[in-house]
Amino acid sequence: MKKLENQTLLYDEDCPICNIYTSKLIKAGMVDENGRKPYSEINENEEIYIDLKRATNEIALVDSKNKTVLYGVDGLLKVFGHSYPLIEKIGTIKPINYVLKKMYKFISYNRKVIAPSREKKEITLKCIPDFNYKYRFLYLTFASIITTLVLYNYSYLIPFLPKVSIGRELLLTLCQMVFQGVFLINQKRERILNYLGNLMTVSLMGSLLLLPILLVSIFIKIPETLSIVWFVVTVFLMLFEHHRRIKILELPFHLTFTWVVYRIIALLLILNLHL
Repeated sequence: MKKLENQTLLYDEDCPICNIYTSKLIKAGMVDENGRKPYSEINENEEIYIDLKRATNEIALVDSKNKTVLYGVDGLLKVFGHSYPLIEKIGTIKPINYVLKKMYKFISYNRKVIAPSREKKEITLKCIPDFNYKYRFLYLTFASIITTLVLYNYSYLIPFLPKVSIGRELLLTLCQMVFQGVFLINQKRERILNYLGNLMTVSLMGSLLLLPILLVSIFIKIPETLSIVWFVVTVFLMLFEHHRRIKILELPFHLTFTWVVYRIIALLLILNLHL
């Protein structure tokens, strides 16, 4: 595999996603050992030719020798294309390139709610993406749809739950955001949407944990006890993750309590009103 030399990826050191994939590129031998550098360590000479604002939204691939920069998908295609030219050729085809850039922005603008981390206040040059309402609402919609589909189908594996329509399952998912948002009514709009993004990431993670049992159930009959135990364990893992994120976001503890209260209310409604 050919290493891309004299090229440096400027990554968000506070972003677990960015840390993982840039380290994997080095481990795979696509870039040399000095092929990545934290955004916060940009020096004064680099600031002259690097678009600092754009680099917070799209990872920058810096050619220090020629003083040129590629951003986001273009930079990653060059990295992969150096070892696998076919990937770069396919990725530069206009329709494919368009989709790749949209997908990249979808992840990049939401990376702080997908994998949050504590902000290092001592760092002056921070790699914080712009807040983009369109991509945040797209993420909330995406997470809501996946959560709804998984929970709707998983409900068939829990015998004591009355069968609900997919529309009502979606309503319960959306109402959770409204319910939790009420307890943040005095917060700034962006802070509320940051929390809701984290909230739906927790729901999405729960859905992914339920997915293996759901997929296996297509081929073999899953014991009812296993389905129930797996569901209960998943809920407790979600509770732990929600609480962890609350602490990272420095939000009130009562949001974890109200998260539990909503789920109890939803369960009682399903059991007693046959939603």
